[in-house]
Amino acid sequence: MKEKVYNWYADLGDGDYRNPILYTDYSDPDAIRVGDDYFMTASSFCNTPGLPILHSKDLVNWKVINYALRNIPYPRYETPQHGCGVWAPAIRYHDGEFIIFFPMPDEGIFVTKTKNPWGEWSEPYPIFEGKGWIDPCPFWDDDGRAYMVSAFAKSRIGFKSILNLAEMKPDCSGLIDEGRHIFDGNENGQVTIEGPKLYKRNGYYYIMAPAGGVKPGWQVVLRSKNIWGPYEYKNVLVQGNTPVNGPHQGAWLDTQTGEEYFLHFQDVYAAGRIVHMQPVRWENDWPIMGEQISADAGQPVMTHKKPDIGENARRALENFKKENGLSDIYAPDASDDFSGEKLGMQWQWNANHKDDWYKLTGHSIQLKAVHKETENSIANTSNLLLQKWIAPEFTAYTELDTAMMQEGDIAGMVSLGVDYGAVAVRREQGTFKIVSVSGHQNFKNEQAFSQDKVEELAEVKCTPENSCKIYFRNRVEKLPSLEKDVPRQMIYLDYSTDGENYTTALEYEATAGRWVGVKNGIFCCHEGDGDGKFAEFGYFYIA
Repeated sequence: MKEKVYNWYADLGDGDYRNPILYTDYSDPDAIRVGDDYFMTASSFCNTPGLPILHSKDLVNWKVINYALRNIPYPRYETPQHGCGVWAPAIRYHDGEFIIFFPMPDEGIFVTKTKNPWGEWSEPYPIFEGKGWIDPCPFWDDDGRAYMVSAFAKSRIGFKSILNLAEMKPDCSGLIDEGRHIFDGNENGQVTIEGPKLYKRNGYYYIMAPAGGVKPGWQVVLRSKNIWGPYEYKNVLVQGNTPVNGPHQGAWLDTQTGEEYFLHFQDVYAAGRIVHMQPVRWENDWPIMGEQISADAGQPVMTHKKPDIGENARRALENFKKENGLSDIYAPDASDDFSGEKLGMQWQWNANHKDDWYKLTGHSIQLKAVHKETENSIANTSNLLLQKWIAPEFTAYTELDTAMMQEGDIAGMVSLGVDYGAVAVRREQGTFKIVSVSGHQNFKNEQAFSQDKVEELAEVKCTPENSCKIYFRNRVEKLPSLEKDVPRQMIYLDYSTDGENYTTALEYEATAGRWVGVKNGIFCCHEGDGDGKFAEFGYFYIA
């Protein structure tokens, strides 16, 4: 296996960082600081495990440490429901517990808790059941009363651009009422206001929320001396003359020394929704985010001094890196030699998953050939093992051993967006054939419909008596932009019988998934009665 290489580090190693701090699709991020530790979570839609938990000591170097949700608590998610499932969450720390509120636009608002973010999270339970409520954020006031601010999805409830506030029980066991609408963005140029986060500072209640839509929008800050309003507002972070469109929803944070920052996402099309960090300062009890360009607003910075976390926290960070074998600069994992006892944190399945879908051998992963109806597209197959893009361009490699494959098994490498493709080996009538699979997802009433185009490319000299290894490669390469600030990438899926000389099976321009970036990974299915056996992958690495 070749050396592992990461393509994107935010830490520049000279005391500065660059944006984005994560060139990875962590959509709708929210984050908190608890002591010397920062924790972030994000939307996960229909992929499981869901609700990733990212950890940092300095707001610049991050690792995925856990997931708060093993599977999504409804049987419909046993099959992929692209664009549905877990939308924008909020994470908070209250009374010794880490608490995540997350919406499912077709089912309601849910809560999960833990005392240890590295450990097991509680089974989620609904605090509100019904369609159309999204983007919840809990808040506990100084008098002990508690509230939940949220927004609405027009596709489910028929209207949008309105923020709602409801009082809830302080232990998050239920809402006291359904509250009332406290801000209508349709009346004041703040259309599509959503993703609200509620805070309190200097006697003001602040709601930080994006408006204007994901790509063309901006950050709004509302404030009031009364939690129920009325709220005045300012647009405090805009694209300006930067390439950072949006900029969309996120989290307001402080450091141990009193510095303040705002995390938000930017939609970069095929690569998904990546995470930026802006410095924050205050004027007349209004925040200025990023580089100030007007009396009220800032624009995103592309580089900046790293956050000052204080001397004690810096010493704790050095000890933390030593104890966990981390280098001075690190990022979420991408490459995997499958030598661990557990599946790497970068991996998610395409729907609710089962533990027997894979087995780690200490030097490889064996993927079970789970039954797949022939007419079911690869995009709507549950047991795709996927990870997010980790850079604007990269190459992923894997090695497949065909020894355990039986008649009807198909296994290989997949790239999943609205336009999708795979290159694979299929065992058929005693022979092994290289095939390409491609298609396009169409959506109607939030359901995805697609049909695979399958093409036989070559027959390889693998037999049950003389098994062999096939090598796959997924190249993601930049293309020239046709519009300003609109990135484009080309996807190439290749195969090789010797690991050196590759043949291109598919090439097409990348398109994002349903509210998510393109994911790539590996799979094994069985087209026939019941399940098949296994396909063994020796590694998956990014260069």
